[in-house]
Amino acid sequence: MRRLVALLAGLAILAAVNWTVWQRERLVTTGRVVLLELAPVDPRSLMQGDYMALRFHAANEAFGPGRVAADAADGHLVLRLDEKGVAQFVRLDDATPLAADEIRMRFRVRGGTPKLATNAFFFEEGSASRYAEARYGEFRVDGRGEAILTGLRDRELRGL
Repeated sequence: MRRLVALLAGLAILAAVNWTVWQRERLVTTGRVVLLELAPVDPRSLMQGDYMALRFHAANEAFGPGRVAADAADGHLVLRLDEKGVAQFVRLDDATPLAADEIRMRFRVRGGTPKLATNAFFFEEGSASRYAEARYGEFRVDGRGEAILTGLRDRELRGL
């Protein structure tokens, strides 16, 4: 009986992991491209290798440049996209219907810091100069506001 329970638990865990992977892959392939202007913080972590700690201007506009209350609730930003996909903060989501050029993007507050999908972009050690020109984070966002960072872009919106 214990073996059957362990087998079923293992299968349930594998199914949940595979479902999550499938959802992320689907988001990367079908999500809408949204570009957020960066406000970089710190380019290096000795324990983790090279990375760029990220903060986004949209988060600064929504919450200010400092920390927010640690018990602040997660939610969604409403962003307006221009013809190139560059997003500007409009408001915190209040369930008002979106305009045709608006999109919702989920944020989470962790440790007093709002995060839009991630707060870091990791890259191969020794390739920091390649990302020094980064000015935008490239996200894929689905209809529910779930987002994943898929790359960085320069001032002319070229992928790095």
